[in-house]
Amino acid sequence: MGYVGDAFDNLKHALEITDTEQKLASARRQTIYDLLTTHWDLTSAFLTGSYGRRTKTKRLKDVDIFAVIDPNGDQKGLRQSTPSTVLDDLKKVLEVHYPGRVTVDVLACAISFGSEDIMSFEVVPAFERSVGGYEIPDMSSGRWIPTNPTKHADQATAKNKECGEKWIPLVKMLKGMNRQSGEPISPSFLIEVMALSLILAPFGPYQDEIAGFLASASDRATDDWGDPAKLGPAINRAATQWERQQMGKQFRSWQMIAEAAIDLEDNARDRAAVDKWRELFGDRMPRPD
Repeated sequence: MGYVGDAFDNLKHALEITDTEQKLASARRQTIYDLLTTHWDLTSAFLTGSYGRRTKTKRLKDVDIFAVIDPNGDQKGLRQSTPSTVLDDLKKVLEVHYPGRVTVDVLACAISFGSEDIMSFEVVPAFERSVGGYEIPDMSSGRWIPTNPTKHADQATAKNKECGEKWIPLVKMLKGMNRQSGEPISPSFLIEVMALSLILAPFGPYQDEIAGFLASASDRATDDWGDPAKLGPAINRAATQWERQQMGKQFRSWQMIAEAAIDLEDNARDRAAVDKWRELFGDRMPRPD
């Protein structure tokens, strides 16, 4: 595989979620579910988002739980409430067990666990749609919006298969790069949505795919990137034109570092190439022994 290839293999493994972390996430989901069902009538609660699509990176942050409200239960009237009212009610329920740890986000209530291995969960209240998918409250628009996390997961699985099981590791690498830089690309789901469109089979070496993605992403950062399920609003709807331009500049900055690393590798300076890649990934890319 070579020195640089081994470094990317190390990076891939460093970003994988361990069995212990998966068990802890599942246990916390159960605790949150038990708390919710004590106060609300639900039909189900399940892990979704990038965790459910296997594109979540370590350390775990913002693990999404969909809390599906029973349309015939005592909370059925919440569907006629404003998003802010629903999320405020949810916050009160969660604070019974997590006092001082719950904040209201745009689509969810976030529970913070500080610096632990699983740093936070986001609980998304939802109603099931008769035509498939769900409706969730969106404070940015002040209305309920449709979404379908199952369809998102199916698309990620299909793209990963098309790319020889390398697309999901690549997305984790890109998200790891974003986190290393303080998450200038927001939301991080935007990276995944762009990768669904911009990464094409056949899949080459990770080095080339990363550089190619960054080049395309820098050119397309100001575009509207729609919901992959074609149900909800654009993923980057909250970003102003200036903010999108700044994201484009960030992609371009990363691209320049990636291309410099590739040039070093092409000139047989493998150790220097890995050091250059580590400017993007930090300690998430351990040097080969």
